[in-house]
Amino acid sequence: MEITDEQIEEFKRQIIQQIESTFSEEKKEPAIERINLMNKEEFIEFLKKNKLLASEQAEQEQDGEQPTEQAQKLIQNENPFRLIIEGKIPSYQIDENKDSIAVLEIKPISKAHIIIIPKKPVAESGKIQQSVFSLAKKISKKIKTKFKPKEILISSSYALGETIINILPVYSNESLNSQRKQISSEELEELKKILEKKQKIKIIKKQKIGKIEESKMWLPKRIP
Repeated sequence: MEITDEQIEEFKRQIIQQIESTFSEEKKEPAIERINLMNKEEFIEFLKKNKLLASEQAEQEQDGEQPTEQAQKLIQNENPFRLIIEGKIPSYQIDENKDSIAVLEIKPISKAHIIIIPKKPVAESGKIQQSVFSLAKKISKKIKTKFKPKEILISSSYALGETIINILPVYSNESLNSQRKQISSEELEELKKILEKKQKIKIIKKQKIGKIEESKMWLPKRIP
């Protein structure tokens, strides 16, 4: 199936949206201008060279919003989720396992709002490993113990070409559509101290030796 003109426009819209959200100010305007000036053939080549298409064929889901697994895989270097995973931008990490990391949302909806980012980009929620949800459940229990919300919502959301998991404590009637709040770095650090996984300190036991009797103690012969 060939990529239609409508799909080209939709892909351009998605990429420009990602550029506006993630690129630095000096790179944003020239990148958007270059995307807009590309003809169909140039844009398809751009998608292939940047590995934004899993294959030469691309299909759009019926709702026209979220691309299918074959349609698009965001692997751009300036995607903030990838930069967090690679440790290239600071984050308030709470925990991790082999498949994902959990960080505090820096513009939370409610106190202790956390996102879990798969270590490898996942386009569809159905493709997320079970271990990612296991980490979400583990952290949810800790939030419930520490902050006593009415309930905790665990749900996936699609952002910047990837699917992530939100852990949202509900204290009144919050939802993922609720207004986000500005929170200080001091508050984030305090939340991190409360929620982060504590490293186990290995205690090395001192080995005891038997009692030495002076009269029976053996010493090597002294060499003159």
